[in-house]
Amino acid sequence: MFLCRVKGSVTSTIKHKSYKGLKVLVVQPIAADGKDKGDSFLACDSVQAGPGDIVLAAREGNTARQILGTEDDPLHAVIVGIVDSVTLRSE
Repeated sequence: MFLCRVKGSVTSTIKHKSYKGLKVLVVQPIAADGKDKGDSFLACDSVQAGPGDIVLAAREGNTARQILGTEDDPLHAVIVGIVDSVTLRSE
């Protein structure tokens, strides 16, 4: 699971049938302090997230298929939650 910031959305008029009705967003993994960490990727939205939201994203096909589709759908990543806050324990 990744902590990410939603950077934007992807629009496609011609797509695989499994993606019809799904919103696909560009997400940027971030560290707990909000700084970018790694490369952005595409994830299907299951929680009505939007640009600027901090979200939890799973980048496993099986998780995406269980939440959004069937075992045969070619889904790879899914947004599973919108983050309200991040609290770090000081050491």
